[in-house]
Amino acid sequence: MTKRENRITEPAQIARILDTAKVLYLGLAVDNEPYVLPMNYGYTLKEGKLVLYLHSAVKGRKLDMIQANPKVFFSIDCDRMPFEGCVPCQYGLVYSSIMGRGTATIVEDMEEKKQAMTLLMKTQTGKDFTFEDRLVSIVAVIRIDVAEYTAKHRPLPEAMR
Repeated sequence: MTKRENRITEPAQIARILDTAKVLYLGLAVDNEPYVLPMNYGYTLKEGKLVLYLHSAVKGRKLDMIQANPKVFFSIDCDRMPFEGCVPCQYGLVYSSIMGRGTATIVEDMEEKKQAMTLLMKTQTGKDFTFEDRLVSIVAVIRIDVAEYTAKHRPLPEAMR
């Protein structure tokens, strides 16, 4: 991170970004071929440890890529607001973001899949749902054990306020 003064370390602020953003951009790579796709997510954040959950069809390119190379990168952002300046180099964007890397695992355990889907729906809707085996048996659930991440907020420059 180049501007350390914009770094966020407070767990409540990190959770706010995770609760607000709704879309995670997942980066995968196999055989020197990058692949990035937007996905909905759920999460747990306990004592600074972040675990992300995604859901997917049971077959497809992303699952094939995860099985070939489980190392992933992700980016999440919210609070986007462009601003203008007096000259072109003063234009910019206010935002809050989290980005990081981790290891993806395709979850097989039915109880973990149900919990993951409950977390995903809570993050996406703010509502509590429960899932039966039948419902989660028709989707794949991906867990990302986040190895490291950074959170950042770029505020509106003082001159623009």
